[in-house]
Amino acid sequence: MRPLHCSCGQGVFCNNTHCFNCNRTLGFDPKTLEMHCVQTAADGVLRDDRGIEYQLCANRKNYQVCNGLVPLTGQSGPHLLCSTCELNRTIPIVERPENLLRWQRLEDAKRRMIAGLAALGLQVGKGNNNSSGPMRFDFMEDQRSHPDVLEEFVSTGHENGLITINLMEADEVKRVQQREWAGERQRTLLGHFRHESGHYFFEQLIGDGVEFSRLFGDQRAPYGQALSRYYENGPVSNWGLNFISAYASSHPMEDWAECFAHVLHIHDALETATAYGLFKAQTGDGEWVESLEQWGNLVVALNEINRSLGVRDPYPFFLNDTVMAKMNFIKQTIAKLTVDRV
Repeated sequence: MRPLHCSCGQGVFCNNTHCFNCNRTLGFDPKTLEMHCVQTAADGVLRDDRGIEYQLCANRKNYQVCNGLVPLTGQSGPHLLCSTCELNRTIPIVERPENLLRWQRLEDAKRRMIAGLAALGLQVGKGNNNSSGPMRFDFMEDQRSHPDVLEEFVSTGHENGLITINLMEADEVKRVQQREWAGERQRTLLGHFRHESGHYFFEQLIGDGVEFSRLFGDQRAPYGQALSRYYENGPVSNWGLNFISAYASSHPMEDWAECFAHVLHIHDALETATAYGLFKAQTGDGEWVESLEQWGNLVVALNEINRSLGVRDPYPFFLNDTVMAKMNFIKQTIAKLTVDRV
């Protein structure tokens, strides 16, 4: 992510609620990539330096789970939500105190995901002309973590624009347990959001699917059967030759979503590394391909630094030529979509 600053000039981060230097109230809008900086005026209203008035997002005021601000353009009231909280269809059960921290973690990851999409020119609102409608979110528990709810099992996934995240994924211990059970190299909240956003944008990004099929396989292959086979028998042999992860080998649509998530991972990480002087941005027609190659060198150093601190590799994946071709296709398809919208 590009560096963010308070209006006083202090560097701040996307999840900050107040400036360290001047104590202005901060609010990050991931859809526009803007950090709004406001002060409480004598009349008690929050205003920025341009005179625009805001109020705290209701979820921020009542539950402290986001840092959203709502611009007051002829509307006011205690229940107004910021641009990202308004995407929620189902929120966690707030009467359970432990759910507030989990919800905050979900919102942090969601905002980072939306910001990464926006940096690539992709929006999650109603203007997408997506047949599945605007992106929506269900944050839900099942009886494994809360015996009193109706749902026996809630699967993290996407369907018709609705992204469901099981609240257990926001519990560090339970997520690690699930990672180890599934034999995954990495399992993060942000990874879940980015993966599911890949499913959401598939319809917009893929036309006749000819090039997709050449790289990923036939998307019409029976999905349920493929997933059952994967969970019963494990990934295909030598999956590392053609896939970014074992799960990507389960079905072409999951291969797409996994690669889509990694495009977001790498784009965001390289943008951040460039901003802090750790990476020199590539220019020219082949900039993304060159960036992928440079990423391979950067991530070796990144992983080694973590090992020096006794911490797991932050990026335990290998990008071979086949995987990079898939990622390059996704990046080119995104670029074409955003150009066509202009």
